[in-house]
Amino acid sequence: MTIFEIIILAIIQGLTEFLPISSSAHLILPSEVLGWNDQGLAYDVAVHVGSLLAVMIYFRADIWRLANAWLRNGLGKNQTNDSRLAWWVIIGTIPAVLFGFAFKDFIEVYGRSALVIACTTIGFGLLLWYADSKAKQIKTVNGITWKNAIFIGIAQAIAIIPGTSRSGITMTAGLMIGLDRESAARFSFLLSIPVILGAGLLASLDLVQAPGAVDWQALLFGAGFSFVSAYACIYLFLAWISKIGML
Repeated sequence: MTIFEIIILAIIQGLTEFLPISSSAHLILPSEVLGWNDQGLAYDVAVHVGSLLAVMIYFRADIWRLANAWLRNGLGKNQTNDSRLAWWVIIGTIPAVLFGFAFKDFIEVYGRSALVIACTTIGFGLLLWYADSKAKQIKTVNGITWKNAIFIGIAQAIAIIPGTSRSGITMTAGLMIGLDRESAARFSFLLSIPVILGAGLLASLDLVQAPGAVDWQALLFGAGFSFVSAYACIYLFLAWISKIGML
């Protein structure tokens, strides 16, 4: 990979991980459209590490508060808003784990094509626009129930299909249950943390077992630029989304 390709792909990953457009699709498209070589598993792990660090640092206060509330009250009768929200993040993650293990190999063989990406990008983009235009926007994250968490979690699981944005489809589901735009985005970003972490760990295990040399410069550049673009994306998206809408 050239330095130009490394930087461009890292910026693409950072932006598209949290915008409601598919990051996996946009990392596949340069090789499909521009004829670039596939960036490989090691680079995918590096840019996902950058995105993960961005969301964890941005939401560090929320993560600490939710984890602390869950440890104090999560297993007791006196649940707080924060301990319940921590449970909803856990519950919402389960469908993605189950779908991922069940269909990962099938998707790898049959899903990574420009046609699939085009169809899912257009289809779920239209669904997001429809949900946003009809959204009641009457709930905040504290209004989420366990049924809502399962519904959003199932939506997140569908994002295993390339072209289906994880953030986009979870925001769509959030809007459908009545969340306001900022709350739908915030819950989507919190829900991304265990999923990106789990996917990164699995990919890292595959990477350790894979033969061949590692280009550490490419990985460091990729992780760094992915972190910067992802952090900027989260900050600007949450600041603007209530005003500009999803369209």
